[in-house]
Amino acid sequence: MLVNMGRLIRQTAETFSQREALVNLERKRRFTYRQMHLLSNRMCHMLKGHFGLERGDRYVILLENEHVAFFHPWMFKCPVTGVWLDIREGLEQQLRQIDHVLPRVAFVERHFLSMLAEPLAERGIEVVCMDPPGKDYPGVHDFWGLVARASEAEVDEDLPYYDSTRHTAVMRFTGGTTGTPKCAAYSLANFWVWGMNPAHFIHTIPFPYPRVLLFSPINHAASGSLVIPLHLKGGCLATLNRAEVETIGRAVEREGIELIYTVPTVLYRMLDQKVPQRFNLKSLKTIRYGGAPISVAKLEELLSYFGGIFVQGYGSTECWPSCTVLGREDHKARTPEQRARLASIGQPFPGQEILVCDSEGREVTPGEKGELYIRGANTIQGYFRSPELTRENFTPNGFWKSGDIGYRDEEGYFYLVDRKKDMIITGGYNVYATEVENCLNSHPAVADAAVVGVPDETWGEAVQAVVMLRPGASASAEELIAYCKRKLARYKAPKAVHFASELPLSPAGKVLRREVRRWLLQGTTGDHPGQGEDRA
Repeated sequence: MLVNMGRLIRQTAETFSQREALVNLERKRRFTYRQMHLLSNRMCHMLKGHFGLERGDRYVILLENEHVAFFHPWMFKCPVTGVWLDIREGLEQQLRQIDHVLPRVAFVERHFLSMLAEPLAERGIEVVCMDPPGKDYPGVHDFWGLVARASEAEVDEDLPYYDSTRHTAVMRFTGGTTGTPKCAAYSLANFWVWGMNPAHFIHTIPFPYPRVLLFSPINHAASGSLVIPLHLKGGCLATLNRAEVETIGRAVEREGIELIYTVPTVLYRMLDQKVPQRFNLKSLKTIRYGGAPISVAKLEELLSYFGGIFVQGYGSTECWPSCTVLGREDHKARTPEQRARLASIGQPFPGQEILVCDSEGREVTPGEKGELYIRGANTIQGYFRSPELTRENFTPNGFWKSGDIGYRDEEGYFYLVDRKKDMIITGGYNVYATEVENCLNSHPAVADAAVVGVPDETWGEAVQAVVMLRPGASASAEELIAYCKRKLARYKAPKAVHFASELPLSPAGKVLRREVRRWLLQGTTGDHPGQGEDRA
């Protein structure tokens, strides 16, 4: 099947022509649907006319949210493949990814030029800067100068819809900092079919013309999940480049924001800094969260402030961007059954297949733990230029093996236990880090916690925790260990608790357990006021 994305996006732009499509809050810059459609037409013609790129060629973007929003979803009309790189990765990793995909053009922010201009030029890549680059970078192109000279004519090209081997709309990298990069290759349908899924309009955006604020990276599977549904409903995307909770509160209040996407760690900071009390957030109709497990105790606290406006999604790079939904009707905490349901990642999206499988790939019964296998319209066919990794991570019939351990209940709700690789084996017992983290996070003094296993002569691996306390709160390591022993089996309680002023986070807001483990192995936990141990 072929599709003309230029025509589809033009039709949306005509329907909502004068409505606001994009607001870059830091720059105080606003665009209508018509303006964004014409700008993206110019961007397409600039790539083809000025640089000579055709279908099968690639460009990369290393951009802040305010400029990623120029590409998602507007540049799906372009026959050239876009590679969305993570600006928070280190230079070495970014260059490894660039060498994997071999782009011809790179769009970058001006403040990255000192780091990127030379290595990109050495690779023969044309660099386009989103602001005037200045005289220090004579070979770098000015974005606005190029688009001013490009045509506004419609982009009229039929493109393969379902098969990413015939046309790849977007590429993104996932996981790992060494070895062969895992580059997900998306068809147009991976994005667009999923973006039209009714679950968005039933659960997340059951209201017209949504005003949405995104401050997590838009090129990430989680935050980016809202872009196509809000586009199809004629909504406005407001962007921030950083997740600073005071700025978020002020933006919601001033812009009448109705929907935000966030990760649990940002919600925790909103509680700690009393954002619901300091700002008028009554315009919010939906808080969509995901990207990492949430503490049920903190979710109950959030519900007490905001009410039942929460919607959760679970997804991945390989199944962009969500596979399950826990709707607002499931976000209740009046009974033990409802509180237990808050720990779920929800039920599958319509059209999504999710299996829980044993180590041999056989589906297990409800209640049994196993690895989640996922297949749907949003599931990629494999990794670009990595056939071995594709065979390792996908079944022959197209299921992606998630690496997440979980189970399904009798009503079809799924629950995550942990990542396979993060399971701790201590004294012959299996301990799931997420369960211990949830326990620690339920303590009133704890803002956030990370749990890992470290080598131990007695236990094989010892459960250890690094904890952030809430501002003004106090708790000793011994108190937290005893608290876990009251709530969990004794072997699951941490053998040691360390304190830190912050935890290492990924760009998506997930706690980086590998970094926490490295801290502990090196004997450092950042700025830590104290620590304690229990060798029993």
